[in-house]
Amino acid sequence: MIALFLAPVYLLFCWYLWRRLRRWLDLCPWGRGVQAVAAVLFAVLNLSILPASFLEPSAFQRLLKQFNGFWLGVLLYTALVAVGAELFWALRRRYAKGHGRAPFSDRHRVLTGGLCLLLIAALSVGGSLNARNIQTTDYRLTVNKSAGALQELKIVLVADLHLGYSVGAAQMGQMVGKINREQPDLVVIAGDIFDNSYDALEDPAALAAILGNIQSKYGVYACYGNHDVEEKLLAGFSFSSDEKKVSDPRMDAFLEAANIHLLRDEGLLIDDAFYLLGRADYERPGRGIEKRKSPAELTWGLDYSKPILVLDHEPRELQALADAGVDLDLCGHTHDGQLFPGNLLIRLFWENPCGYLQKDGMHNIVTSGVGVFGPNMRLGTKSELCRVTVTFRGG
Repeated sequence: MIALFLAPVYLLFCWYLWRRLRRWLDLCPWGRGVQAVAAVLFAVLNLSILPASFLEPSAFQRLLKQFNGFWLGVLLYTALVAVGAELFWALRRRYAKGHGRAPFSDRHRVLTGGLCLLLIAALSVGGSLNARNIQTTDYRLTVNKSAGALQELKIVLVADLHLGYSVGAAQMGQMVGKINREQPDLVVIAGDIFDNSYDALEDPAALAAILGNIQSKYGVYACYGNHDVEEKLLAGFSFSSDEKKVSDPRMDAFLEAANIHLLRDEGLLIDDAFYLLGRADYERPGRGIEKRKSPAELTWGLDYSKPILVLDHEPRELQALADAGVDLDLCGHTHDGQLFPGNLLIRLFWENPCGYLQKDGMHNIVTSGVGVFGPNMRLGTKSELCRVTVTFRGG
């Protein structure tokens, strides 16, 4: 439903951009042939989102999807630069009128437009390159409980892989190499492993083999997120449907082939030292789960003298988790806003939009994630894996 609502807004925005671009082209010393080519190219670029969303999976459809992921980011920064340019010209006209000065000449307008295009290109290319550079963020914390003979636990937290058109073997190979260099005791994936479509995976067997190379003392565990479902999207936005959205069975089989243990509102005691619990997603709890367990239900019957670790895609219900005796809550979902100014706006919606927060006696860590959703860019944020070193002091 959101996709259908935003479609006319998108078309109006494209029309506005074309009017501005045509006005700039009129000032440039180029003929009408250049304008005609620009008009056709502009229309093709902006309308290619339709066949990319509705064509059956193919090499051509994959190419369109990959391009659209980049083009949506270009449009975002085109919008921001256009708004900035409009404000600049409005202030310039007001200043010129108030001081009796002439407005900028056509030559200045051509130069300003060229600088805007260069700025858009720099932001877009820089954001695309930054999205492919996975960095490591370090956290060290103490849990005041005994974990038997275990004095320290080295965890690697990743989330939001969004495997599909924008994220594939290259990024996963980089991620697995960085994980293995940490020599972790435990690796956890906090949801959004897939990007709404199993068919978006270019080579599932190869991807599963890459992820299967993760080395960890206690294994690799995951929970599902809101994008780990089979769903039709248009520019990243979904269509309404009465049918419950659940994971494609092939997604479950993929995780099994990659030796990733999926936790669906359940947990286990590892090495008789600590508990690891994986929550169903808040928005889409998945197949066979009508309503996910509350934190109290999830931890009921556990030995609270042992450390309790929770894996949850969205950083919600933090107080309830703390009250239920959870010691460490590991999350993703927010992407830290992914693209400026989203990294500023995201702070209005989440208690912990990214990073570390202590809630009473509970530690909460939210990673900005490895992959991307929608625009295949990151600006003002980073793709990351989190190295979490937990020291146990109890008993």
